[in-house]
Amino acid sequence: MPINEPVLVPALATAILGVDTLWGGDVLSASGTGRVIADCWFSDEPLPPAYTDETAARVRQSGGVSSRTPDAVAIDAYLRAVDIPGSLDVVRRQAGRCDEGQRRRYLEGLADSIQVMWDLALEILGQGSAVPFERCVRAVTGEAPAQSTPGPLREHLARVLDVAAAAGLAAAVDAWRAERPVDPASIPSLAAIRINELDRMTAFRLMPHLPETMASVPRANITFLPIQDAWFSGSMNYLGRARTPQGLPEYEATYEINASLEISIPEFEQLISHEVVPGHVTTFALLQNLHARGAAGVEASVLTMNTRAATLFEGIANNAILIAHAVTEIESLDDPDMQAGLLLARLQDEAKNQAAWLTWGEGLPETEVAATLRRDFLVSDERASKLAGAWGRHPLLGRMCLPAYRAGSEVVARLRREYPPEVVLPALYGCRGVVDIVTVQELLRRV
Repeated sequence: MPINEPVLVPALATAILGVDTLWGGDVLSASGTGRVIADCWFSDEPLPPAYTDETAARVRQSGGVSSRTPDAVAIDAYLRAVDIPGSLDVVRRQAGRCDEGQRRRYLEGLADSIQVMWDLALEILGQGSAVPFERCVRAVTGEAPAQSTPGPLREHLARVLDVAAAAGLAAAVDAWRAERPVDPASIPSLAAIRINELDRMTAFRLMPHLPETMASVPRANITFLPIQDAWFSGSMNYLGRARTPQGLPEYEATYEINASLEISIPEFEQLISHEVVPGHVTTFALLQNLHARGAAGVEASVLTMNTRAATLFEGIANNAILIAHAVTEIESLDDPDMQAGLLLARLQDEAKNQAAWLTWGEGLPETEVAATLRRDFLVSDERASKLAGAWGRHPLLGRMCLPAYRAGSEVVARLRREYPPEVVLPALYGCRGVVDIVTVQELLRRV
């Protein structure tokens, strides 16, 4: 029995946007500071009451359960108006009716992730028991949590930087960064140059492996927005709501970037490949194209954080520069500086995972976690502080978001080694059905 799409669409929208609103998110916010769970809403479907009900605005305005002091009255009124658990039940029932196993497994995994986010909200409100760390990590990665192992990356980086003693690696990294700084005033122009180069490489090295119908999809329609004194380093915001006079999507996105960002040129280049092309903007644009052509369901039009799909997206983005160069190994990149930049980015992803492990798995204090991240993973003092504090100790980001980066990177890297590009790349980018970090592996095993 096939899925009843008119039943699934509002139920899935209510479940996702309901939990998003509960956590203080606003999917229509043009700024990443307003996004929490729902990354985008580029469907032409009407927004559900979970977003439009008058009680929703008050919850969003108060910050939901993310607030230091949640507005219990507003939240209670919202939960009386919007039935999140009931919508999740409908999603699961519809998934069970699906004739196509891959889509069924995707929807089931999505429902499980949303359920964990719902249960975490109840924990904060004092209406439910504490959610185990392992359950959170399994929901977003499909695997149990594990500690990071920075040793191999550190050794590789030491070879690239020609540092003989491991004890001198941190000082060598600081010196390397100091010699290659990005002038904040040049960020827009440098980004434009690098985006053009990466888009050209993507056209030659990724697109020939994807359906011809996708060749004309804009892969990097992005506007950089420097933000003065931002508390974050950067935020890609996929919008996707603009239409041409013919009614076709324009696939637009913005990138809010800290105007005072301190970053080396090689790390900035890796950031562009991650956030724009062939990373996040490209991934989202191709999924929007699939949805617009009727080749993908509603789940492709409201993409989410803290889910198995998000873990896959981070894995693609972290491997994006290798995809653009058509190589599978960091050492295959010709430029040693590019290798160093990617190794430092991978170490930061390992640091994110370790911040989650040390905070929620071992219960270590913030200061000890920050010191470990700085010492063992070579992140900056500023980044160590944020990962150990605002990110790591956040009940949602620390338990679900941070472990996703490392998990996604490892799976995508392994799949690219195991399968030829004409097989793995269409699967990763959704051209053989919308997938997540678990279902893409199942799909490729059937090839």
